[in-house]
Amino acid sequence: MKWYDKRYHTLDYELKQTFGQKVIKLSLDGGFTCPNRDGTIGSRGCIFCSEKGSGDFAGKREAGIPEQIEEQKRLLYSKWPNSKYIAYFQSYTNTYAPLDYLKKQYETALSAKDVVGLAVATRPDCLPDDVVELLEDLSKRTYLWVELGLQTIHPKSAAFIRRGYDLSCFIKGVEKLKSRNIKTVVHLIIGLPGENAEDVQETVRFIAGLGLWGVKFHMLYIQKDTDLYEYYTRHPFPLPTREEYIKMIVDALEILPPGMVIHRATGDGVKELLVEPRWSLDKLRVLSGIDRELKERDSWQGCKWKER
Repeated sequence: MKWYDKRYHTLDYELKQTFGQKVIKLSLDGGFTCPNRDGTIGSRGCIFCSEKGSGDFAGKREAGIPEQIEEQKRLLYSKWPNSKYIAYFQSYTNTYAPLDYLKKQYETALSAKDVVGLAVATRPDCLPDDVVELLEDLSKRTYLWVELGLQTIHPKSAAFIRRGYDLSCFIKGVEKLKSRNIKTVVHLIIGLPGENAEDVQETVRFIAGLGLWGVKFHMLYIQKDTDLYEYYTRHPFPLPTREEYIKMIVDALEILPPGMVIHRATGDGVKELLVEPRWSLDKLRVLSGIDRELKERDSWQGCKWKER
């Protein structure tokens, strides 16, 4: 199976199939916080989380949503001049606020010119019924998906990253969203200390059976403005090489259902802050490596998928 020139089901393919043209995400900071930062669960956030709440490439918090959108459009215009946009609420936990505030932020983003949908990054323990009802209403009016950060199914790793909820909480959050027909995306991290390739495969096999709409793969970044950096300087641990990472991603793609949208196969940290792995800054080389590995194996997403 092929999706344009790829052997896996990319977000770019999915959006072009839906809208008939290029659609780009605009990363926004909606002014939210997180229960893992405000003292409800913890005060330092997840161990890998930056001071910007994993929104290092999002708009500036001090600017309003309309201003952030226009600035992001301006930065992207020269490369993609005639695009439509998804307003992506990325920084911190984007359902963790009073309902009226959520409505205001979401509706403001949707009212911007050429914005055709919403993406909302949050936690499974921040999906109260009224918020899920709001998301359901929005999903009937616009193209919407919700992102949940699982990262791993392994309890020891979850404790290390200070995730702050157990696997059953994640499952309940997924079930809540799926029951309202809300597209759901899961985040996974490759390279957590103590996890090998088989541990990663176990996590992938688990999420493959949940009926999720999409997945984001992230390499574990050691970035200077995080508690993980402080831990790493005291207790260095091995990280996957580029070749090892590529192999793990291809192994994962093979066992995922072909309909699952791959929102990200790799990413990059902030260049000035990134300590390791520096190879992750060359995204094109990583993505080309994934394409090459799939071709050499004569493999594709879902070739080993077995529906449960």
